[in-house]
Amino acid sequence: MAAIKREPKQEAPIHGDVLETIFSFVPLIGLVPSCHVSKSWNKTVFSSLTHVRQIKPWLIVLPQTSRASRVTIAHAYDPRSHAWLQITKHQPLINKTQEIPAIRSSHSTLLYTLSPSEFTFSLDALQLEWHKAPSPRVWRTGPIVARVGNCVVVAGGACEFEDDPLAVEMYNMESRDWVNCQSMPMTLKTSSASSWLSVAVVGETMLVTEKNSGVTYTFNTTTMDWEGPYYLRPDDKSVLYTVTGTLSEKLTVAGLVGEPGNVREVKLWAVKEEIDSGMEEIGSMPKEMVEKLRGDSEFGSVEAIWVGNLVYLRNTLVLDELVVCEVVNGNLCEWRSVKNAAVDGGTRMVFCGGDVKMEDLQRAVLSEKQTFSMKQM
Repeated sequence: MAAIKREPKQEAPIHGDVLETIFSFVPLIGLVPSCHVSKSWNKTVFSSLTHVRQIKPWLIVLPQTSRASRVTIAHAYDPRSHAWLQITKHQPLINKTQEIPAIRSSHSTLLYTLSPSEFTFSLDALQLEWHKAPSPRVWRTGPIVARVGNCVVVAGGACEFEDDPLAVEMYNMESRDWVNCQSMPMTLKTSSASSWLSVAVVGETMLVTEKNSGVTYTFNTTTMDWEGPYYLRPDDKSVLYTVTGTLSEKLTVAGLVGEPGNVREVKLWAVKEEIDSGMEEIGSMPKEMVEKLRGDSEFGSVEAIWVGNLVYLRNTLVLDELVVCEVVNGNLCEWRSVKNAAVDGGTRMVFCGGDVKMEDLQRAVLSEKQTFSMKQM
């Protein structure tokens, strides 16, 4: 009897809705190689990110080191995948005698360095591009720095020997020139540094708020005028401390509620369309998460990183806990706690956030400047 020739079995291709669903469970960084399998897979990856599980803004945590020649480690939290990544940034060797300015952030989506000779800043979450400019005319140690439209505003925080501690300068990214602006209001003289002030940006306007009092002034980058004061604090007299930002493009206030040494609640309020027309509560942090933020101590100050429809909150005295609030469908707050994967023996940490596009992630992975790896928690 003649032998029966069997054809090799061929696996059925996975495509369409099934493949989109599979991709929705893959961490964003894991989708980068999938984009290069075929044109069909590339199209399906982007379809999955559009229709099944969309990309969410990342939180970036950058521990600081003082070594002159180094590899910098950053950590990124991807809320779409609920996963941490470690980003190894391969830096060229730097002359050991060269002073390396510390990376800082006073606004949620901007990192900067400042030295007597140079001002650099990065506007993208992965810091793929750093813009370089001459140093501002006024020397500062703790200014407010925020991007407003095509400009970067540097305000307050001037050194004691400067004539005007409230000086404001604005760098135009198109003309690459510095412009002197009207100084900050005199009532902010004793609290003009970023440690005392919270900053938010709405359109062409920058808002500066005293964290302890809620007193707020606005700076319009078109007219270059300051207006105020306004009072961004709820009527509840038990609100101790507030920070401002934008959540789902709305001006929002996060505040500690209770008495000194006994914070009971952490709440969010949305500011109505007119800044002086009041606020309405949009969310209250669950009590178990308040306790996690409290840790074994009490609340020092609260840092908030606002990006898109997410706000990350951290107690500056507790290194290993973060709480994130996500606004869903425009009005529903969803809370969850996140362990901080960047904790490293008390190393100083700088936080920022930003939108991460798939094209940017692909460019970063394919470059030789950064290496990505999943971080186990």
